[in-house]
Amino acid sequence: MRNPAPPLMTHDAADFRGIAASLLRDQAALSGLLIAAAGAAGLTPVEPPIVRLLPRGGLVILLLLDVGHVALHTMPDDGVLALDLLVSAAKDARKAIDVVTRRLDARPARATHGDRG
Repeated sequence: MRNPAPPLMTHDAADFRGIAASLLRDQAALSGLLIAAAGAAGLTPVEPPIVRLLPRGGLVILLLLDVGHVALHTMPDDGVLALDLLVSAAKDARKAIDVVTRRLDARPARATHGDRG
């Protein structure tokens, strides 16, 4: 039996609850948070964050990386911020999650980790 190849990427997600609706609508603050989180993990953005306003007042903020992406999804009426990271396996996405955790002063209600590629 052949040993499987090591993963090329990891996929991490963390959901935060109880976040103030005003912050979950703040495009500038959340874009800055995404850049800070990516920087802490040593990730390399290829362009500034892409921000999209959703019909129910939430946001999607996407930071494209040289390998993968980091994204925030907000649901202000529910106080929820969902963080999604698809990054090179050579990087530690947990460092980005730690920055978000500290800046929000909230612990993830749910977190997942998986190997990809």
